[in-house]
Amino acid sequence: MSEAYVKHDIQHQIATIEFFHPAHNSLPSNILAKLADTITQMGENNEVLVIVLKSGGDRTFCAGASFKELIAIEDEQTGEKFFSGFANVINAMRKCPKFIIGRVQGKTVGGGVGLASAMDYCMATQYAAIKLSELNIGIGPFVVGPAVERKLGVSGMSQIAIDANSFYSPEWALQKGLFTKVFETTEELDEAVAEMAENLCQYNPEAVKHMKQMFWRGTEDWDKLLIERAKISGKLVLSTFTKEKLKRFK
Repeated sequence: MSEAYVKHDIQHQIATIEFFHPAHNSLPSNILAKLADTITQMGENNEVLVIVLKSGGDRTFCAGASFKELIAIEDEQTGEKFFSGFANVINAMRKCPKFIIGRVQGKTVGGGVGLASAMDYCMATQYAAIKLSELNIGIGPFVVGPAVERKLGVSGMSQIAIDANSFYSPEWALQKGLFTKVFETTEELDEAVAEMAENLCQYNPEAVKHMKQMFWRGTEDWDKLLIERAKISGKLVLSTFTKEKLKRFK
């Protein structure tokens, strides 16, 4: 696979949404926009009862936002737009009236941790270590922070945000509530995801809709909050500190 994509497939009332980018599934703005739109469309599709969100490839679920785009930011407006990408996906997941099952097959960094945190039920493999690396380049996990904090609590979120150099094991993520189950192989993960999706199709869609609203209670301001957080990151990425850091990655 060499071309980035977002695609979906509907089988037996289960919509599987898959995203991919050859750079370790690091997502540029256009792919993030397509992902947000696809989640919204599947949420509105009456033929769909459950959504499975996954990425292509074997070892990396999502390496965060596109580093190539990050380095190219030269003004606050562009910075805000860039950092709004994951905000829009998280908000689409939050407002989707259907349960979203996460299939995390490998390492997850930055924005990818935000996606995993916004899942309603997220399963992973033993290779799915997580890291919030944003402080390493002089910004912070401001956009994904609310979603990560909602799942890990303030203590767990602050731990991985401050320790920006370390990967935390999937077992740690399981203990903190980010993952619901961790499997040894991708094959076992896929079987579990399929079984869970089939089970959820037996639920009353109206009950699911109200359950989603209950689970996400208190996040009604996220449309505004996450964009405000994107503005913070958009300013910080232009700082001398961050620009000097980014030069090392060119």
